[in-house]
Amino acid sequence: MKAYIGLGSNLGNPQIQVVSAQQELAKLPQTQLIAASSLYKNPPMGPQDQPDYINAVVGLETNLSPNDLLDHLQKIEQQHGRVKQRHWGERTLDLDILLYGQQQIEEEHLQVPHKGIAERAFVLYPLAEIAPELVIPKFGNIEKLLTLCPQDGLERLEKNEI
Repeated sequence: MKAYIGLGSNLGNPQIQVVSAQQELAKLPQTQLIAASSLYKNPPMGPQDQPDYINAVVGLETNLSPNDLLDHLQKIEQQHGRVKQRHWGERTLDLDILLYGQQQIEEEHLQVPHKGIAERAFVLYPLAEIAPELVIPKFGNIEKLLTLCPQDGLERLEKNEI
């Protein structure tokens, strides 16, 4: 199954956090990393008294179930020292299942497609970079979604900035 994972960090050298998490995702059992976006810098979505975020999206081909994949993502977050201090607050690493094939999952601890996928520039732009033809269940074609989603300070980082 093709799955897309959103990565974000704004603590503990965020670029290194995101790049090392990408490497860890590539090592998950029954899983292959098939695509990785550029890194993007953006202002925080929540409280503004925190550092800017570094975000990216990766594509995986996986035989893990959505819940098993979520368990692995949460373990990686914990290994990176994630402590949730406040809603939309700073964090060393945040990993979200954005899409899992064309499945629509509504569980207490897992919503797929990710509930904010259609209006968050830091998700849509890196996702479109690696899957420009994607059609997102419930929301439609990613190209159309991009036209409705301003970049709001999102900045793609060049390789030499990393």
